[in-house]
Amino acid sequence: MSFFDAILLGILQGLTEFLPISSSAHLRIASELLGIGDAGAAFTAITQIGTEAAVIVFFWRDIVRIIGNWFRSLAGRVPRNDPDALMGWWIILGSIPIVVLGLLFEDAIDTTLRSLWFTATMLIVFGLLLGLADWAGRKTRPLEKLTWKHGLIYGLAQSLALIPGVSRSGGTITAGLFMGYKREAAARYSFLLAIPAVLGSGFYKLFKEVSEPSGGAPMSMTLVATAIAFVVAIFVIKFFMGYISKRSFMPFVIYRLALGALLFVLLGTGLLDAEGGAVAAQAIDPSTTGALR
Repeated sequence: MSFFDAILLGILQGLTEFLPISSSAHLRIASELLGIGDAGAAFTAITQIGTEAAVIVFFWRDIVRIIGNWFRSLAGRVPRNDPDALMGWWIILGSIPIVVLGLLFEDAIDTTLRSLWFTATMLIVFGLLLGLADWAGRKTRPLEKLTWKHGLIYGLAQSLALIPGVSRSGGTITAGLFMGYKREAAARYSFLLAIPAVLGSGFYKLFKEVSEPSGGAPMSMTLVATAIAFVVAIFVIKFFMGYISKRSFMPFVIYRLALGALLFVLLGTGLLDAEGGAVAAQAIDPSTTGALR
């Protein structure tokens, strides 16, 4: 991975992490098209530290209030049914599924489920589900009406994002819309819920890469991409929260369907290899084989 590749992938991570179009799918596809092979699950997880740092900056006041009231509720200084204290509990509860499933299926997540055939399928399937949820959901329930059952359902939906193509925000927002939450409420909880899971996964992968390098992207390039993703993500969050308060998710649905269909075409015609890269480029110019690897 070159410095240019790292910058490009960092921009892509920042642009796509919070849009319901799957950042992991875009990183997976882009790294293949760049001819560097799969950048790896570790690269994706670590760069997401940058985007979650942007969430912390953007929602700083909410986060401080939730954490403060959660601790104060334990000490009896605020009622245990305080909305912010309850939100703290629901975020903890909703984070459990992705932690458990991520550890149980770590090997499959790092290997089998990164096949571009899976990615293309998930882009289309969850694009259709997002469109259906946006059309059928009542979109009347505020975030203050969140319950522990709904928090757990959100968490289960978030855990599906372990598969590239699902989208963390897309999966949780889809679940929220089906449960009747407003678009902005579903998105806000999706962003807050992601903080423990993404930071936990990112630092876990970072520790593993430092102690036992996987042979994927160089750590220096991973950190460059992480920094770029942080800067880009701050602007994307602001745009997205303003956008969904007035408009539907249909443009994202159409984009997902188009990207999934294009990916199937590229795979089916042999222009992309599901596991190993842009094979067509190698066939056109054999002298570039080494570079593509």
